[in-house]
Amino acid sequence: MNRNTVHARVLVDELVRVGVTDLCIAPGSRSTPLILAAAARGPQGDGALRIRVFIDERSAAFFALGLGKATGRPAAVVTTSGTAVANLLPAVVESAWSETPLLLLTADRPARLREADANQVIDQRGIFGSYPVLALELPPPEVSDEALRHVRATAGRAVAASMGLPAGPVHLNLPYAKPLEPVPVPTDLPEGYPEAAEPGLSGRPDGGPWTRVGARRPRASVDEIEALARELEGAERGVIVAGPHPESERLGPVLRRFASAWGVPLLADPLSGGRHGPSAGATVIAGYDLLLRDPEAAAALRPDRIVRVGSAPTSAALVAWLGRHGDVPQTVVDAGRRWKDHQAIAHRSVPVCPVDALDRLTARGLAASGAEWLARWTRADEAVADQALAGPAHEGHLARAVVDALPPGTPLFVSSSMPVRDVDAFGGARDAALSVLGNRGASGIDGIVSTALGVAAGSGRATAALVGDLAFLHDLNGLLATRERDARLVLVVVNNDGGGIFHMLPVREREPAFTPYFATPHGADFEKAAGVYGVDYRRVAPEELGGSVSEALTSDRRGTLVLEVRTDRDDNSAAHAASVQRAIAAARSAL
Repeated sequence: MNRNTVHARVLVDELVRVGVTDLCIAPGSRSTPLILAAAARGPQGDGALRIRVFIDERSAAFFALGLGKATGRPAAVVTTSGTAVANLLPAVVESAWSETPLLLLTADRPARLREADANQVIDQRGIFGSYPVLALELPPPEVSDEALRHVRATAGRAVAASMGLPAGPVHLNLPYAKPLEPVPVPTDLPEGYPEAAEPGLSGRPDGGPWTRVGARRPRASVDEIEALARELEGAERGVIVAGPHPESERLGPVLRRFASAWGVPLLADPLSGGRHGPSAGATVIAGYDLLLRDPEAAAALRPDRIVRVGSAPTSAALVAWLGRHGDVPQTVVDAGRRWKDHQAIAHRSVPVCPVDALDRLTARGLAASGAEWLARWTRADEAVADQALAGPAHEGHLARAVVDALPPGTPLFVSSSMPVRDVDAFGGARDAALSVLGNRGASGIDGIVSTALGVAAGSGRATAALVGDLAFLHDLNGLLATRERDARLVLVVVNNDGGGIFHMLPVREREPAFTPYFATPHGADFEKAAGVYGVDYRRVAPEELGGSVSEALTSDRRGTLVLEVRTDRDDNSAAHAASVQRAIAAARSAL
């Protein structure tokens, strides 16, 4: 025993006591005290921790992010010092912007070595900027009751901060001087230690946390609920717009009950939780992205009151529609850390937990909006649904095939770029409860495979993921996590040999620069790539995709299966545009 060993064991013990169950390690020397302390609580120890090992820190952090998305609790990531820590930044940004719990334990060199030409020493304090909800550097390890009580209290504070409203990343920087292994250091421990140990070493005798820290969840007052209810009751053409939300599984049923009670349409982003599940009498609109692209249809659906929940919707058409109605009273109900009104059009912001606030508004009762208003939205939505997928196949058909193939309760992780947009525009709505997740905080395509595998492991269920070819290539190392036995994933890779989303933008007309610098064809062989990582692979035709996904999710197979579907960027773009035009024409006729 030495001071590093004691410090690390106390920290890990307290993290277990406050509910941390998963720890992701990227090996390194400086983190030796933490890794050995974790090992004593892992499968080879008392089994309190599930420990996962990753070669690169970026994959470790995104896998932990996926665990946080699936469970609502932070998984811990342990790294060594130096640029290992810098590799966590993309996941930290996504954790912050998507309000997902994540705990970072970064080992460091002693402070005296900073700015002193010492090897592998960078300044890790504040390395993640303003993104963490809490960032602390613990003092150098010290073996005293007061110091160890401080370690335990900090662990409880860190986990609670990560799980609050807003949830997000917490960074604990931990400086360790050599020796890093558990070898005796005569001057490190008080005489008679640990036999004469005080409570800071052993923790609370009942096995509970040293300090029980409640996660911050701001709640609306009775007066605020009553005032909001009176405002909403004056609406004749109310609308609820639900964007991506970190607590989508809790929020979804509440959104549908609230929409039913108020008698207004619910425009539910697939990542809001509100689109899929028993309707509870709500009118859930899934075709808004297509029908609101048309100015004539959008004008016929002018509201007089808007309630917004969650982040900005995936649909650019819906965001633009909200922007054109800046003169309409808009109320944002959100307790997140970010200001959810980038167009500066909100008339009122209510910084409280939307699950609680909408549930209480429903229980209080509201005067419903007019029946004709609901009927108008329903006619337009049904007309769009009839025509959106009636023509030649494109990648929107693939998104719909995946959504329709999911058994009830199946998690679906959707990549940024085109997959999430196609699920939004063409994925429809189902009565079955589905958990749709994605990295829409910063909307990057990095870490997608790792996050999806983390979601699968955290959910404990066979999980589907819909990703593009560039996102797949960007995180090939994430496939190393397929060796985790609880990560059962069906990974659908839509391969159009490049950046298909750019074909939807005006830059498409800018050849000869467009193809090499935007479309970026890669010619990669995904079967060989899967083989490098020992992952099962199958290429399927577009019309076979739904059946293949359903079969893989309902079988007793373990591990990961890559299903590759090849498409043509130019054909997809043309068919996609034709679908939009048919949907717009249908919406106009219905209105």
